[in-house]
Amino acid sequence: MTFLTKVKTALAAAALAVGGLAAAVAPASAEGLLETIQQRGKLMVGMSTFVPWAMRDKEGNLIGFEIDVATKLAEDMGVEIEFVPTAWSGIIPALLAEKFDVIIGGMSITPQRNLTVNFTAPYANSGQMMATNLELAAGATIESLNSSDVNLTCRRGVVGCTILEKTFPKANILQFDDDAQAFQEVLNGNAHGVISSAPKPAFWAEANSGKIEVAFGGTPLSTGNEGFALRKGDADALNFFSNWILVNRSNGWLAERHEYWFKGQSAWIDQVALEQ
Repeated sequence: MTFLTKVKTALAAAALAVGGLAAAVAPASAEGLLETIQQRGKLMVGMSTFVPWAMRDKEGNLIGFEIDVATKLAEDMGVEIEFVPTAWSGIIPALLAEKFDVIIGGMSITPQRNLTVNFTAPYANSGQMMATNLELAAGATIESLNSSDVNLTCRRGVVGCTILEKTFPKANILQFDDDAQAFQEVLNGNAHGVISSAPKPAFWAEANSGKIEVAFGGTPLSTGNEGFALRKGDADALNFFSNWILVNRSNGWLAERHEYWFKGQSAWIDQVALEQ
């Protein structure tokens, strides 16, 4: 065998090895999330009820900011929409288990969550506010609530619980499965305050005037960015959803819908019960 023949043989073997390695690490199917949604003809959205993000009206229909966002997204994709109500504490595991395609549920972008899921560009900006029991905590300050004699409540799994733990390290933090339970503890006088996404604490205070007030003059304890959450590994889907957000922020549609649901509650407040 000549030297040139040996070189050609070695190169051919190397090419086969590289090709075999590439085949081994390549996914079994090249079909991405966007193709799956289009072939199915339906966008499946994981969500949980948070007033005014997503909520049930008195007839049991889902309404709210998130519902409008996800519905328009599906329309622009040319597919139907299916909402998959999921307990908030388990919504990321459900996404990873492929129970639905994407979380559109007012999820704040955090580094901890981002280790597990990918986030789109922000489509909304909100903050965490507190409402307090007037009898137990009228005119409360951060200092007065940071006490071992104080009970504060939150919905399990939300950013608000982490904020309470960091801001009020001496207080007792009580976690509940939904906002209604967390708020009821405050209304019943068993807890001094409750944290939730703005503007829900303001709605509670308005609906229970004389018993509940917005803490700290309505100043949020934090501000945040909300994004769609996706399973990792699909750059095309992440790009599409982020660009959909960019387009609808630029044309004003997202701002208009946010204004309606977060500041125009007089137009819809009678349609829903706030205890959800």
